[in-house]
Formats: sequence, structure tokens, C-alpha cells
Amino acid sequence: MPPVAYEVASADVHKATKSLIHGLVNIKDETGEFLLKLEDGRVIDTKGWQGWEWTHGIGLYGLWKYHILTGSAEPLTIIEEWFAKRFEEGGTTKNINTVASMLTLAFVYEKYGNQTYLPWLESWAEWVMYELPRTKYGGLSHMTYNSKNSEELWDDTLMMSVLPLVKIGLILNRPHYVEEGKRQFLLHIKYLVDTKSGLFYHGWTFADGGHNFAKALWARGNSWLTIAIPELIDYLNLPANDAFRVHLLDTFEAQCRALLTYQEENGLWRTLIDVPQSEGSYLESSATAGFAYGMLKGLRMRYIQGNEFRDSAVKAIKATLGKVSQTGELDDTSFGTGMGHDLQHYKDIAITSMPYGQAMAIMAFGEFLRVYI
Repeated sequence: MPPVAYEVASADVHKATKSLIHGLVNIKDETGEFLLKLEDGRVIDTKGWQGWEWTHGIGLYGLWKYHILTGSAEPLTIIEEWFAKRFEEGGTTKNINTVASMLTLAFVYEKYGNQTYLPWLESWAEWVMYELPRTKYGGLSHMTYNSKNSEELWDDTLMMSVLPLVKIGLILNRPHYVEEGKRQFLLHIKYLVDTKSGLFYHGWTFADGGHNFAKALWARGNSWLTIAIPELIDYLNLPANDAFRVHLLDTFEAQCRALLTYQEENGLWRTLIDVPQSEGSYLESSATAGFAYGMLKGLRMRYIQGNEFRDSAVKAIKATLGKVSQTGELDDTSFGTGMGHDLQHYKDIAITSMPYGQAMAIMAFGEFLRVYI
């Protein structure tokens, strides 16, 4: 169906995307409210562009997607300068989240062949493969900068560490990385999926008899699955009847169908998907952008089919466009969210512009342009 039917002009989407890119690299924590001060003296800045955490990893991936779509030199320059500065600083400590930047590095290395990137890709992938702490049955423990989170599986892990491991395995011809990545997807789906709804809980612990913490159907956590599943299927290029591929597609479609049920009329989803706004579950933009990206890519790749998904995704695109401020920041983005032991935890997360919110909107807008250009 032609783009005019949705009253969204491609020029407006490109304009919003360029504004988001400007916002991405210029967001600052002016008050220090969102700086995370650790006992060892480190100060973790997940909001500003000069740090190295998962927030920056997702930011880089959004820039890469727009570079590939348009051929624009600006996003690539930003990416290469970010890595050059971080490498000059000596890198950072490895954890489940800092690995996220390696996904973009792998794509840049694959396309442009900068050999100085190779040692970083090898070192970090080997760490994920052999040194990152494991849970029972070999899951990747969601070890962050301030906690080992022993025996815990989080849905964030698939985006932050597993996709990079798989991509590095593919470009370096290390099939054992790829198989490990596939195993991690199966394991996380097994313990995180809510089989009644098709949505995903934020986490699982093997401790204390095993449980899903607050049983939170957290929106951004779900959006990592909506993004990561079609990304992985695309990376692997498996035969149509491959059992792993079929299982992922079934899982993806079930989640997307569940999302249709909970989308607000204005196109957004709530931070706790199944909790009403009247009970404190606010509307959240980054997850909405993530859901739009996943559905649109799923439609383009024919992983899902149906006007209901197209209509939902376009409604989400319109809503996300409406959340891009005049200063190029994605409004109504929730701050980084640790594991909650009750639902109030998620309702209390502050709202502020963040690199990942910028990038998720950039990704969604790029996918919209690819489908409807």
C-alpha cells in the first residue's frame, strides 16, 4: 500500500531521524542525576555519548542502520570516532552490557575491513564464550558493572551479548559461537516466555527455587525480543524448514499478536504492557519504537504477515514521530531499568532522553522507510 495512505511523508521521517542523530551525540546529564557512582570510585555515565555501556552499544547500532540505509557518511563517522576514542582510552571492563557495542563493530569490520578492529572482536567474543559467568544449564548470567546477578537470565542479554557473539561468529567463521548463540536464544525463551500471553517476563532466577521475579511484562525488555528475533533469523539465513528458524518465527508471531492486544489507541505501549495507565504504568516511547522496528522488519522479511501487524506498526511509527522533540530528543523514554522484585519498581523508573531511545527510534524510522519507500 502506498505511503500516502498513512499520511507519513518520507521527508518528515528523514528529518526526524537526522534530528535524533544530533540529539544522540549531544545529550548530556547536566545535573548529574543519572550518573551512577560505584564503590570503586568509577562514575558510569549511561546518558552522555562519551561513555561505554549498553546504552552506547544500542546507539551505535541505530547509527549503523541509518548509514546502511542511506549511505550517509555522518553516522559512520560518528561510529568510527566513538570507537577510536574508546580504544584510545584503553577500552572498558567487560560485562554483559558493554559487549553490545561489538555488534556494530562487527558490521563495520565486515564491510570496511579495518584490521585494528579484529583483536577487539576476537577478545570480546572469546570472553563471552568462555569467561562470562554462567547460570544453571549454561545460560549467560546477566553480569553488569555493579552486580554479578548470579543465576539470573534477563531478556536484555539476547540483544546485548548474544547477537554480537553470533555476528562475530559468522564473520570470523567460528560456528561454535553461532551455535552457542542459538542455544542462548532457546534457553532464554524457555525460561522467560509467558506461555499464556506470548509476551516475555523481564527475568528468571534459578535461585530460591526458581521464579520470574515480579513477573513483569516489561515493555522495553519485550522489545529487545521483538528486535533480536528477526535480526537473528536474518543473520543466519537458515532454510525455511529449519526447526530452529520455525521455532523462533512461531515465538515472534505469538509475541507480536499479544502486542496488538495491548497497544493504546494513540499507538504507544505502556511500560508494563498489561498494567493500565490508571495503575501507574506510563506510556513509554523506546519500547514502542522497538516494537515498530521488529514488526516492520518482520513484515519486510515475510516472517509475519497480516494487515493487523502493518497497521499496528504504522500507528507506532506515527506515535514515535510525535515524541521527537524540537531539540531532537525522544521524549517519554524510561531510564535504564534493573530487575524489579515488584511491579512498583517499573512504575518508578524515571523518564529521560537516552542514547538507546534515540537509536530505537532511528531504527524504527529506517525500517519504515525501507518498507514504504
